[in-house]
Amino acid sequence: MEFMNERARERVVDDFATVLRDVEDLLKKAGQETGDRAHELRAEAESKLLAAKYRLRELEDQFVARSRAAAKHADDYVHESPWMAIGVAAAVGFVAGLLLNRR
Repeated sequence: MEFMNERARERVVDDFATVLRDVEDLLKKAGQETGDRAHELRAEAESKLLAAKYRLRELEDQFVARSRAAAKHADDYVHESPWMAIGVAAAVGFVAGLLLNRR
């Protein structure tokens, strides 16, 4: 699952890099053009940026939903097995203490 998340993240980063390059090219062309053609190029650049903004909003919503689900799952687990959660926390604290004490 972690691999898929990394792959999805890389795909999103590549997609936005492509969008930014396209918009940059369109704005350079728009700077060289005049009249209706310049207006068309600017409108196309704005459209691409708006689409990227909506995609980011969708990704943000998905991330928030997954985070809330994970937090709910953890909360449910702690309420169902409080002593197990305390034991795990104590073990992690003990190991962290040992590792920090080694220095």
